[in-house]
Amino acid sequence: MTTHNTIKRALLSVSDKTGILELAKALAERGVEILSTGGTAKLLAEKGVAVKEVSSHTGFPEIMDGRVKTLHPKIHGGILARRDLQTHLDAMEQHGIGPIDLVAVNLYPFDQATAAEHVKLEDAIENIDIGGPAMVRASAKNYASVTILVDPTDYSKVIDELKANDGATTLKTRSALAAKAYAHTSRYDGAIAAFLTSLQGTNGDLNDVPARIEYPEVMSMQFHKVQDMRYGENPHQTAAFYREAKAPVGSLSNYRQLQGKELSFNNIADSDAAWECVKTFEAPACVIIKHANPCGVAVAENTLQAYAKAFKTDPTSAFGGIIAFNRAVDQATAEAVSKQFVEVLIAPSFDDGARAVFAAKQNVRLLEIPLDAGNHRFDYKRVGGGLLVQTPDIHNVQQSDIRVASKRQPTEQQWADLMFAWRCAKFVKSNAIVFCKDGMTMGVGAGQMSRVDSARIASIKAQNAGLTLADSAVASDAFFPFRDGLDVVVDAGASCVIQPGGSMRDDEVIAAADERNIVMVLTGIRHFRH
Repeated sequence: MTTHNTIKRALLSVSDKTGILELAKALAERGVEILSTGGTAKLLAEKGVAVKEVSSHTGFPEIMDGRVKTLHPKIHGGILARRDLQTHLDAMEQHGIGPIDLVAVNLYPFDQATAAEHVKLEDAIENIDIGGPAMVRASAKNYASVTILVDPTDYSKVIDELKANDGATTLKTRSALAAKAYAHTSRYDGAIAAFLTSLQGTNGDLNDVPARIEYPEVMSMQFHKVQDMRYGENPHQTAAFYREAKAPVGSLSNYRQLQGKELSFNNIADSDAAWECVKTFEAPACVIIKHANPCGVAVAENTLQAYAKAFKTDPTSAFGGIIAFNRAVDQATAEAVSKQFVEVLIAPSFDDGARAVFAAKQNVRLLEIPLDAGNHRFDYKRVGGGLLVQTPDIHNVQQSDIRVASKRQPTEQQWADLMFAWRCAKFVKSNAIVFCKDGMTMGVGAGQMSRVDSARIASIKAQNAGLTLADSAVASDAFFPFRDGLDVVVDAGASCVIQPGGSMRDDEVIAAADERNIVMVLTGIRHFRH
């Protein structure tokens, strides 16, 4: 097996034309014969690059509307022939097959073609590439002699390697590109399988516009490695972070780290909790997360005020936390945040003044993430030997959807506090009880086995922070199974409660609210978060 392989003939046939002209010119300058098809050949010829149509090379025309053009022994024999086996070389000579040393192929855009909700089945089928994957897989199989390129970002690396090695690529590079090629075809086949198995209400008629079921029989996913972690949740565990192939623009995985230490496993998990929460608010907001739970959430006229209110909720827990903003961070906010120990700070952007403040604290991790409302299609949870899949919890209850169950009616201020509290409770681990007032959390009880214990903890934490709960609003992520939890929050000072309802004892709990002369409203929606 040769470690270096000189490129003498290349086949370029791409749907994504990014960088292909530069690659072709670099190959042509080294005297490489270029074979191509369709639109790629036309582009190269128009730009003055000498190119030979595949049909001329094979002596066989493209037929069946382009369905058959590269499926020919002169193409696949030229790719698959082992250069170290004399029998292969003899077969090439006998049948007039010339070797093909580099293949640059990316596939019909099946994902894009099927992205529309009402795509016609025929259009989807016609965007299933056959010749492309065959060439990619053949080239990758024979990486000992063939360089396969499926990603335009790799073109420049190969061009540099050709310059450094007198027109040859190294075995190490070809091996890495082959692995990437198989990942590429795997994702492509997975997308096709997912689409076809998600169809319902069709007998296969190509003229149908079939409906799609939510959950396909086969779930194919692909994630790309971003980085290794120093360790996992604990030092004795190893870990790595992977990005979903089609992650929404505004998701955490599309962060850009501006400074700071390398992100840890726990940093990324907690940062996701902070970002998912803060980006749901319309007003300037700040969220402080500790161990996946909000320990402070607030909205205000600007980021500085929002931070001050969020921090005030629980200064003790905020130590070493993750802080997220839904607005650009300015110098004044940065100066306030820099006075505490913070692991990660997240925002859509940081102005020059803020960057200057944190430049003196190089360990602080600054992450920029586009503030985009796009959501993941699914949420996943790994279990032993399987995967739980669900749609994300993106339901936002409107005031008009909520039923006032108590005799007492909410005031305008109480409505505002209740709606804010409900939004916060959605991001607190169950069982969740959240006290709020004037656009800030006052006490958070999270992750307890009983709702009454969450209520007690939330009130204790408010007391420890020196906050009064008089006339506060309380949100419970699920119904009160008994009146005891309600009595705890009312005793602590709550004047209004928002909860889903749905308990067998709803009448009893509502009667208790009337007895205590507080407001109780029911959403009909719960927000368990496990």
